[in-house]
Amino acid sequence: MYLSTETKKEIFKKHGGSEANTGSTEGQIALFTYRISHLTEHLKKNKKDFNTQRSLQLLVGKRRSFLDYLKRKDIERYRAIVKELGLRR
Repeated sequence: MYLSTETKKEIFKKHGGSEANTGSTEGQIALFTYRISHLTEHLKKNKKDFNTQRSLQLLVGKRRSFLDYLKRKDIERYRAIVKELGLRR
């Protein structure tokens, strides 16, 4: 499986503050970004996998919602996470 427990812990430790802080907005955005990049690579090889394409679109929408929330609440944290993850915004 591409998203193991160790990978999740590493993502949340780096972006969420600690491994146990799985609800942090930055951690969620980082996790969605990791999943989006994985699905994007899958779709480059499997162009007709429409179920995965729909899942990717839903993930991008969820990440967008988290980013909008963070932008409303704390613009500095928003700018930091966008810069750190290299998102185009």
